[in-house]
Amino acid sequence: MAYLSSSPPDSFIDIAIASQQLRLIENQQIIRTYPVSTAQKGLGELKGSYCTPRGWHKIRAKIGAGQPLNAVFIGRRATGEIYNDTLKQQHPERDWILTRILWLGGLEPGRNRYGNVDTAWRYIYLHGTPDERMNGLPESHGCIRMHNADIADLFDCVEAGICVYIHE
Repeated sequence: MAYLSSSPPDSFIDIAIASQQLRLIENQQIIRTYPVSTAQKGLGELKGSYCTPRGWHKIRAKIGAGQPLNAVFIGRRATGEIYNDTLKQQHPERDWILTRILWLGGLEPGRNRYGNVDTAWRYIYLHGTPDERMNGLPESHGCIRMHNADIADLFDCVEAGICVYIHE
């Protein structure tokens, strides 16, 4: 694992694409593990690729504090709706962003920061999704999807600025 300095930070989020798992690490100890769903199109950094970007990132913003589980977000704003079967049937094509958003920003210029590889301006998040879409497979449009209870728990455990490492 390459890091921008000589050693990884004391606390960070580790996302392993091969196992579709997220681990919250503090003082070299795994304190939480959650299943995730990353991009159906695999790993990649280019804008418009619908791939999950690799490398070191940070949580640039935490969005949705205090919202209920299954709260619907559009454009990083809560709509006031709660995801349910009626909404699912009305909008079957929608890539649902629910409960909380942890917005990523790349830390590696030329790889996942600036220009056409900028993670923040690709709007790559860790976010809740309908729980029935969490089946252990990479099926997102680039973001990292999580069960709603899991993203709410992770949201409460981390601060903006924590590093996130995404790798094969």
